[in-house]
Amino acid sequence: MNMGNCSISGPEFAEKGNSFFAAMVRELLTFKPLTTHSMTKYDAIIIGSGQAGNPLAKKLAAAGWKTAIIEKKWTGGTCVNVGCTPTKTLIASGRVAYLVKRSADFGVHTTGYSIDIEAVIRRKNEHIVPARDALAKSLLETPNVDLIFGNARFTGNKEVTVTREDGEISTLTAEKIFLNTGTRPVVPSIPGLEGIDYLTSDTILDLLVIPSHLVIIGGSYIALEFGQLYRRLGSEVTILEAGPQFLHKEDEDIAATIKQILEEDGIRIFTGATVKQIRSGDKEIGLELDCSGTQHSITASHVLVATGRLPETAALNPGVAGIELDAHGFVIVNDKLETSAPGIYALGDVKGGPQFTHISYNDYLIVYKNLVEKADCSKAGRLPIYCLFTDPELGRVGLTEAEARKKGMNIKVATMPASHIARAWENSEERGLLKAIVDADKGTILGAAMLSVAGGELMTILQMAMMGGITYDVLRDAVFAHPTFSEALNNLFAGLDK
Repeated sequence: MNMGNCSISGPEFAEKGNSFFAAMVRELLTFKPLTTHSMTKYDAIIIGSGQAGNPLAKKLAAAGWKTAIIEKKWTGGTCVNVGCTPTKTLIASGRVAYLVKRSADFGVHTTGYSIDIEAVIRRKNEHIVPARDALAKSLLETPNVDLIFGNARFTGNKEVTVTREDGEISTLTAEKIFLNTGTRPVVPSIPGLEGIDYLTSDTILDLLVIPSHLVIIGGSYIALEFGQLYRRLGSEVTILEAGPQFLHKEDEDIAATIKQILEEDGIRIFTGATVKQIRSGDKEIGLELDCSGTQHSITASHVLVATGRLPETAALNPGVAGIELDAHGFVIVNDKLETSAPGIYALGDVKGGPQFTHISYNDYLIVYKNLVEKADCSKAGRLPIYCLFTDPELGRVGLTEAEARKKGMNIKVATMPASHIARAWENSEERGLLKAIVDADKGTILGAAMLSVAGGELMTILQMAMMGGITYDVLRDAVFAHPTFSEALNNLFAGLDK
């Protein structure tokens, strides 16, 4: 069944996505009929087919483990379905709109352009569904793996009961169980919110109109990515950050530069902004704000709630299995990712901490190597690393300057505007700031924030240097091809010796 040749298009495609995939799953299930018994014993049960669960299932099966992987909705988890794949596909459309609007800056004159939002959403779906299709087919065709669609819950210490869409119930047991159930958007308690058709980071992915004014409650990385995207698609955008500091996890100079870039793009940003009341009107939504003690009233056509994500744990009935949760419902694990219940592990976002695909995948490697290869891997000491996919993007690794100073470390700080990068200047993409934190005694790199076009790739070079213990002067004197963004590292670190 080739989803890439599907003829459904436009809003019809978006509306039929769920039923269409359900039909695909039913067809795929003919590859490996599943015989259910009152109690089926496995070597491993994986609940959730995210970016840890899928590769883990295949590797355990290849090692001879009889494995069940249970998925309640779609294979691929957050990343494929409502995270990385759809958002970065949409952001690519926003970047094209941005470049078309700037075309005259490059001597290219256009006669105007328009945004076909249905085509934008269709393009996004044409990336998601084949990826989802391929993952399901791959699991179904893997020997020793049973892919089961249904809702899983613990009914005993090592016992999981699955209820399928047709009402069929089966019970599975295994000595090793892995949770990879991910998270869902937080919906805050705001008077009047339930009275409007608010959007979340999941539901906005299928929005078939361009909001005239999108108000985003929350100033997270998700909020900034969607805010810049819809501004580029033509929306007026307002971002409401409840905290007093914009992007409080970043150094103030990096956060200030990102804020300046977004405001240059026409986005309004309020900090210290609490939504006190939401009112639904005939054509507009009214929001009453308290901004650090000052009252404001604004109207919106659409409201996006981007105030974080909560773990998908409540429906699992974890207490029956002896699994302890923290105050927010995240699964508590040790450095080997084992929960309070021996033999049960939690991988990816559901265990709290950094919620990134690359962390989830690394979690899979840790448990697989420890259990099958008898290694001694741990999440302790894992470098914090992530990207914020605004444009320009922010690539972050290791410590911030604030964190290093809080630890009392003897450091040197290298900074350089992105406008000093030859390639950025030649491309007229000069917005941003490069920053690296260096151990003043050893010369090793402790952390970096690369806010630039290709910022994630620049950050990766510094990550590799940190992994190898390469000192800053080696990068300062290295020969990088000209003109690339990478050669900016010569000048960035040369600044430390002035």
